[in-house]
Amino acid sequence: MLLAVAFATAAALAVGVMGYTFWRGHQGDKAAEARSVAAPALAGPKVGGPFQLVDQDGRKVTEADLRGKPTLMFFGFTFCPEVCPTTLTELTGWLKALGPDADRLNVVFVSVDPERDTPAQLKTYLSNFDPRIRGLTGTPEQVAQAAKAYRVYYRKVPVEGGEYTMDHSSMIYLFDKDGGFIEPIGYGEAGDRAMAKVRKLLQTP
Repeated sequence: MLLAVAFATAAALAVGVMGYTFWRGHQGDKAAEARSVAAPALAGPKVGGPFQLVDQDGRKVTEADLRGKPTLMFFGFTFCPEVCPTTLTELTGWLKALGPDADRLNVVFVSVDPERDTPAQLKTYLSNFDPRIRGLTGTPEQVAQAAKAYRVYYRKVPVEGGEYTMDHSSMIYLFDKDGGFIEPIGYGEAGDRAMAKVRKLLQTP
């Protein structure tokens, strides 16, 4: 059974509405039937902030390491049955379509399953996609801190046989070169619309 996650929070009148965020949870191998749910974005709370993680090569990475380039960031896990491989495949296609401009982006996949997603596991998994996609993981505490900073929902969901899957939000976050949140790309969003957002991001001062 799939879990769809959507939330909308009213912000202070002085701030106004920033845009739209897309949340979608999934569970088990029936994820193909789910669709992302659009909801008004959080206008007041900041999206993004400090984190300390490691990449697929074991190198320490913080939010400061992403400064200087616009960033596409996606939270997921390597044992994901559909949403994550689909999203990473789409990201790979977008990077190819951008040509040389793709080198002007950070593209980051952050695991919400640190128990299984070691740097070695991330490296093996990401070898199936564009090599410019960087994987990040860490301790459960470090991942929780990053998820909180980026306002990401995730939860471990037990399944038969004593195993588990992860229910998590599924949008791609877009940030400018200074780490400022711009807008999301929702899971299942039309490819032309998503590419337009990425190209617009590259033009952000």
